[in-house]
Amino acid sequence: MVDVSTGLIALASGLAIGLSAIAAAIAEKEIGVAAVGAMAEKEELFGKGLVLTVIPETIVIFGLVVAILILNLAKGG
Repeated sequence: MVDVSTGLIALASGLAIGLSAIAAAIAEKEIGVAAVGAMAEKEELFGKGLVLTVIPETIVIFGLVVAILILNLAKGG
């Protein structure tokens, strides 16, 4: 039988990855719009725009690390 604490642990790890993914998507949208606008004026800015568009993905990686830590700490405790 599964108790309530197992469900709350799963909910917490799901929220950690889900909310960080939503935050990264919003950040990428804003940066992408600005990068495309800048590249429309100067094509030389493609490399910088590409790098700046990828940076918010680190937020998702941090969320994944937190979710894994939540699951591992709960298993050990």
